[in-house]
Amino acid sequence: MGHALCRYYRVGVDRAGDALSAYLRARRTMVLPEDVGLPAGGRRRVPGLRREEVALLAGISPDYYVRLEQGRGHRPSREVLNAIAAALGLDGPATSHLHRLATSAPVRGPRRTEQVPTGMQHLLRSLEATLPAFVQNRFMDVLASNRLAVAVSPSFAVGSNVVRAAFLDPAMHELYEDWELVARETVAGLRASVGARVDDPRLTALVDDLSEHSDEFRRLWARYDVLPKTGGVRRLRHPLMGSVVLRHEKLALTGVTGQLLVVHHAEPDTPSAAAFAELARTALDGAAPG
Repeated sequence: MGHALCRYYRVGVDRAGDALSAYLRARRTMVLPEDVGLPAGGRRRVPGLRREEVALLAGISPDYYVRLEQGRGHRPSREVLNAIAAALGLDGPATSHLHRLATSAPVRGPRRTEQVPTGMQHLLRSLEATLPAFVQNRFMDVLASNRLAVAVSPSFAVGSNVVRAAFLDPAMHELYEDWELVARETVAGLRASVGARVDDPRLTALVDDLSEHSDEFRRLWARYDVLPKTGGVRRLRHPLMGSVVLRHEKLALTGVTGQLLVVHHAEPDTPSAAAFAELARTALDGAAPG
């Protein structure tokens, strides 16, 4: 794909110094005047609040806010950032993300090979008979996994990228009954995970590829939603287990940066747990689905 087309498809991947202004612009367009007690004011050329309205709500000068959105402002204080977050109705994770963008310098440098600690690799094998588990990095590349994880989904195999699989693999649409929720949380989780590393070539390549091939990813990425990776519930239509409900837990690894241990499990004494136990037996017999 040519450079011009790459630029056309790139949505929300910001160069150094632009991340804060892009985030402010995106979130401002999502706030309706009536949501914050302001009159709609007739026809508006763009959706959401005007810049001067955000400044009014935040108690700062319009000129200063304009400079922030244009990437020309000095590093704002914590108080100013909190005031802007309140004006835009940002929740806790979104506010924390705003602070990271405003205070963290983008990370540059050569790509380093990511190694999963030896002890964690041993743990993955120890869990193999009972719990599917894998380790992912901040870009949601799968760095290590056990056979039971791959039996739950081939997207959990080493070398896969969870985000790419969610949007580009049709099998994922069939696997997740709640695929729309999975898609939203995956994109918002990626933004939270990369933080201020907006100019990392790995993120650029991933977002370019997904934006070109998935309209839904492009739409969700442009929302600038932020959601830290936490546990939750997934409803699956699995080719061997049938309809099951699984929980997933996400635990940060100590001693390494940006790596998470992801573990799936079923609630004890439920049909899902019984189906899950049968899958474990099948997987360990070497008959895991491809």
